[in-house]
Amino acid sequence: MKIKQDDILRSASLELLARQLVEGFITGLHKSPYHGFSVEFAEHRLYNEGESIRHVDWKVYARTDKLFTKRYEEETNLRCLIAIDTSPSMFYPVQTKAKITFAKFAAAALSYMLNRQHDAVGMCLFSDKIETLTQVKSSASHLNKILRQLNEIDSDNKKQSLRKTNVAMVLDELAEKIHRRSLVIIFSDMFDSAENSDDLFKALQHLKHNKHEVIVFHVMDNQTELLFNFEDRPMEFVDLESGDKLRLNPGDVKVSYQQEADRFHKALKMRCNQYKIDFIEADVQSDYNMILQTYLIKRAKMR
Repeated sequence: MKIKQDDILRSASLELLARQLVEGFITGLHKSPYHGFSVEFAEHRLYNEGESIRHVDWKVYARTDKLFTKRYEEETNLRCLIAIDTSPSMFYPVQTKAKITFAKFAAAALSYMLNRQHDAVGMCLFSDKIETLTQVKSSASHLNKILRQLNEIDSDNKKQSLRKTNVAMVLDELAEKIHRRSLVIIFSDMFDSAENSDDLFKALQHLKHNKHEVIVFHVMDNQTELLFNFEDRPMEFVDLESGDKLRLNPGDVKVSYQQEADRFHKALKMRCNQYKIDFIEADVQSDYNMILQTYLIKRAKMR
């Protein structure tokens, strides 16, 4: 399904604001880690002999007989990297490709929104490795390039059949490649080929350790992938990433499957909370625009 501008305008009326310090180049909506001469007062500090008296607070001097200078926090633009898992499991269900469609449209809406705010945005597409990694820019031509890449994901997947996911390795690599403090938004089902889920949690922690703000949209078809709600009759299940096939009656394994899926889901959510990572449950049976707007309104209130 192709992305059209009309599809993303509803979400673009909202703003995506950084909660923690970011780095950028131009004056914008977000707090910078660099103290400058503009916008918002941050704190007083003692005057050091020899420095400019331009920012001396003379009112404080009159009260205390001591010289203090004012420090300000610059407002700056946001640098955002949107990372989309394009491994075969994200093309489930096969008939509708609802998961990758959700990720594409939500990423397009966020990219358009950030561009409208004059914020810089980049795109990363990955499976078992980084497939595409663009520069982070705020120009209109760069936004058009990102939208074209999103529209090409369907055709690219034909070349990636039976390719597994390695979310942990990709996030570790991104943590090292992103040299400026940024907002990293991840769209993934978090199905990782690694046997130990701790590798995934460590990779998320790596991004936070490098002082990036992280948002995870956990893209799932909840009815089937979490609740395992299928007709109670013999069915054949195909692993989209390995091609393995299994014939069984869903009712025979439903309880054990639900327990395992719930265990991983709760562990992922708990770790994200521990690392101060926003975790959004993105059920593809819901409208992507509603999920985005609900999250952005909540985020704006918590700022």
